[in-house]
Amino acid sequence: KEVPQWNTISISGYHIREAGSTAAQEVGFTLADGIAYVDAAIKAGLDVDTFAPRLSFFFNAHNDLLEEVSKYRAARRLWAKIMKERFGAKKAQSMMLKFHTQTAGCTLTAQQPDNNIVRVAIQTLAAVLGGTQSLHTNSRDEALALPTTESVQIALRTQQIVAYESGVTNTVDPLAGSYYIEAKTKQIEDEAMEYITKIDELGGAPRAIDLGYIQKEITDSAYKYQMEIESLDRIVVGVNKFQVEEAAPKGLLRVDPIVGEMQKKKIADVKASRNNEATKATLEALRKACQGTENVMPFILAAVKEYATLGEICGVMREVFGEYEQ
Repeated sequence: KEVPQWNTISISGYHIREAGSTAAQEVGFTLADGIAYVDAAIKAGLDVDTFAPRLSFFFNAHNDLLEEVSKYRAARRLWAKIMKERFGAKKAQSMMLKFHTQTAGCTLTAQQPDNNIVRVAIQTLAAVLGGTQSLHTNSRDEALALPTTESVQIALRTQQIVAYESGVTNTVDPLAGSYYIEAKTKQIEDEAMEYITKIDELGGAPRAIDLGYIQKEITDSAYKYQMEIESLDRIVVGVNKFQVEEAAPKGLLRVDPIVGEMQKKKIADVKASRNNEATKATLEALRKACQGTENVMPFILAAVKEYATLGEICGVMREVFGEYEQ
């Protein structure tokens, strides 16, 4: 009601894939989390069609081009069914899976880092062919350091070449109808649904996390992946095959410690120049709102207008709500 164009949450599968999950696990566990969020919102008294259109997802883009395209298609299809059949959504927008994609950090190698340009290009193409709404492309040297300006520009140009020169953005779902893509989409959808069903049987995503089920499934998958690399059943170019003698990397970005000191001074200056009594009052009002049942958003905005810092606002909420501990 207060911020109708705000995407209230990014339901993330990125960290799940980075930790070593399969494509099907990424979809299944992410959508199971999404189900938990929708359940919580409905239990809080919200109508599904009032908030579902603003839900947003965040996925990984890995190296297997066709599997990744199929993964995104499977996720969209599954979410539409879940929203319509499980939650009774009526609006078409409530059934649409809107998602951001980031290329896979875990696939970047410190060895022969220029090879990462090719990996990111393949991952970019997969995300676009799979229908992503927005995209972040990692830089070639991120396995070694924060990226240089040159590396960031190459990552940006990768997106722009796919967007403006490849032609793949001119068609909706351009690989639809391919026998392999359709079969792979169905396979991932079925496997992901099996995970969702299992998580439901355990009592939902929060309970499955408490029981360690999701963590164990990801750990087992990550171990299997690494063993495939060790045994050469899975080739990683420049890592376990096609190696070359390499000199130590040069030209990596090094952040001057003075940057941190400058930021500390900026925050200190803001705190010294603001009306601290007014700031304190807005933070106390926020605390009371957190302790009750009021919408906290207006209180957060009021605190921001009095130059309360992010740390101070989160500190108040942390004191009231606590922190998750596994």
